[in-house]
Amino acid sequence: MKLPENENDAVDGETLQVLESLIHSIQYTQSFKGKWSQIESKLSDLKTLLSDVSDFPRNSLSVDLIRSLSQTLSDALSLSVTCHSANLPAGKLKTQNEVDSVTAKLDNHVRDLEVVIKSGVLHDGVVSSVSSVPVSKRDTVRVQARSLVTRLQIGSVESKNVALDSLLRLIEEDDKNVLIVVAQGVVPVLVRLLDSGSSPEIREKTVTAIARVSSVDSSKHVLIAEGLLLLHYLIKVLESGNGLAKQKACVTLQALTISNENARVIESRGGISSLLEICQSGTPTSQASAAAVLRNLTSFSDIRNSFIEQHAVSVFLTLARSGTVLAQEHSIACLSNLVKEDDDMKLSIARKGVLNSLKSFWDSAPVRSLEVAVEFLSNLASDQRIIESIVSNDFLIRLVNVLNCGVLGVRTHAAEAIYRIGYCNKTRKELGELGFVSRLISLLDGKSVEEVEAAAKALSRILIYPENRRVFRKDSRGIVMAVHVLDPLVTNLDKKYPVSILNSLTHSKKCRKQMVNCGALVHLQKLVTLEVEGAKSLHEAIGGGKVWGVFRKRS
Repeated sequence: MKLPENENDAVDGETLQVLESLIHSIQYTQSFKGKWSQIESKLSDLKTLLSDVSDFPRNSLSVDLIRSLSQTLSDALSLSVTCHSANLPAGKLKTQNEVDSVTAKLDNHVRDLEVVIKSGVLHDGVVSSVSSVPVSKRDTVRVQARSLVTRLQIGSVESKNVALDSLLRLIEEDDKNVLIVVAQGVVPVLVRLLDSGSSPEIREKTVTAIARVSSVDSSKHVLIAEGLLLLHYLIKVLESGNGLAKQKACVTLQALTISNENARVIESRGGISSLLEICQSGTPTSQASAAAVLRNLTSFSDIRNSFIEQHAVSVFLTLARSGTVLAQEHSIACLSNLVKEDDDMKLSIARKGVLNSLKSFWDSAPVRSLEVAVEFLSNLASDQRIIESIVSNDFLIRLVNVLNCGVLGVRTHAAEAIYRIGYCNKTRKELGELGFVSRLISLLDGKSVEEVEAAAKALSRILIYPENRRVFRKDSRGIVMAVHVLDPLVTNLDKKYPVSILNSLTHSKKCRKQMVNCGALVHLQKLVTLEVEGAKSLHEAIGGGKVWGVFRKRS
């Protein structure tokens, strides 16, 4: 609430009067003359700053600052009078502590006034008092944000706590408010508040505010720019914060650990150990958040040994069995990352019952969360020793059911898993009997090159089994789609797979004729030039053995 102008003038005049009285009193001090001399120089700075502040209309922030300063000056004046004598009633040590305390308070006032003047919040008061143009909501938020960022840098712990409450309310309203607050420089201020000297309550609210900033993609770069300092404080929160603070720290770390450099920093400072501990003993929400960070970290091959050394696999296996759906998803992704290049670990965790956990998650999770499960199954299937267990645990039925789901990543990884599972005629036969051929043909018309290539790759393998080739020939889309994928204009796709599909069908005169009618010879001429595996033999099989016949006919 804005004070009447005459009351503001009275507060200013009283403050200046006390300041001048203090300067005069210091001249007569007999005790701690050196300390009082330092205080006198600070009073000169304060006098200048007060003059600068007086050029602006008062707002609640500047009024609070000047009142607080006035109280400190009054206390200092009383103390200086005590020091006029060498005989100190309270004793030398206690009086010295009081002088040091006043000095520190005056330092804080100097700093606070400098922050307020540089922040522009006083100018906001000038604009609002003279402008007749209606202020937009965005401008109002910008003014509020600038005031809150300033309040977070000045005053007592209590005042900063109140400012944090207001900040959290503002940024929870919508993402636009987050962007405005970030533009006003809130992130570096919040990082400084995470200093270990802050109270637990302030640290918790500060971490919550930073986590909110990290949830807005276009603000993440500002957090990344804070670098090692922010990582250091977040790791400290993981080690000693309360449950909510740890969970919010994990939310921010999830945004920061997309960088290999940050991942190595977290590893070197013991962050992996703290995250694993949260996965074991944290709240369900914090377990999921910690597992999300570890999911990012396990994707970097150069730090995977740290997970092995810290027995992380057993932690992930437990969480995959008993965590929330989200925690299970992240822990399965962690396991998938860890086994990707380690066949011995694949076999080891398969023997520990991971397929049961995977099956349980698969059957309970929403389709959009199944991508990690299907990718994990695909990674496990790259070890032929595990495929029999995969088949006996009914994963083929689960795979065929997701091949036509609406999630691109699920379909792509499912096709990759089918390629690996179809390593022998026994499993190729089972795949054909379950209807995989027609489903994979549909994926040849997929929305991404990765999906199309995965489908072509899977078909090239399971069509080795004769009965599957018969099913493929009966589907009117089969050869048409395979020839379409053969087109060199369909780029970034390994052509050896559609070539392999068509090569498996060349024993049929009808199929050869259909390939020619669909334009396969034109595509193959370019592929032969590019020395694509199998292209020459396919061209010879359907073109009568004349590799360059296409050009002769067209000339």
